[in-house]
Amino acid sequence: MSHRSLGVRLALALALGAACALPACTNQESSRQEASTESGSTSTKNTSPDPTPTPVKENVVQVKLDTTMGDIVLELDKDKAPISTENFLAYVDAGSYDGTIFHRVIDGFMIQGGGFTTAMSQRRTNAPIRNEWQNGLSNTRYTVAMARLGGQADSATSQFFINVADNGFLDQPRDGAGYAVFGRVVEGTEVVDAIAKVATTSRAGHQDVPVEPVMIEKATRLSNGG
Repeated sequence: MSHRSLGVRLALALALGAACALPACTNQESSRQEASTESGSTSTKNTSPDPTPTPVKENVVQVKLDTTMGDIVLELDKDKAPISTENFLAYVDAGSYDGTIFHRVIDGFMIQGGGFTTAMSQRRTNAPIRNEWQNGLSNTRYTVAMARLGGQADSATSQFFINVADNGFLDQPRDGAGYAVFGRVVEGTEVVDAIAKVATTSRAGHQDVPVEPVMIEKATRLSNGG
């Protein structure tokens, strides 16, 4: 299968994942993709004052997802993705993500959550938001993006996904728009990788559902940003 064909199939799988509240979702073939891990920056303590200290990043907020497989800390970019960030935080602050699961898991592609309970009932959502796919952020490994309906650019609500590979094809307007990245994982990448490898099955008309539910027990703000 060509890289282009694989990209189209995986993008369709993601779009369908966002629409799985509807009946008759189509099962898509998943495939592993190699990706390089982003390395985090480290700081070194100096004994003398730094005349030009690194400025503190503004408009960055962190959120912790306490899951049944471990904690994941997300850093959201309010500067480049203000609409998506505020939308995500509205669900966090309302407790809407508490008790939801990662309902769609495709190893080598992404893990998707934020919309369903362990009983596969869909949580109520707010109004859809505008797609910020042209914000300069790319769907690289461990980035967080909004899931949406295929063919409907501005249809994202509560569901999000974490890329477990470099999925640059999701930046492209294959159905009129790409998928908007609004943050990245800064702690718990090993938890993300572990979730990506759980066994999956079909349940209640949905595909790629973990056999053992992976639940977000609680989502909490760690910082408020600028």
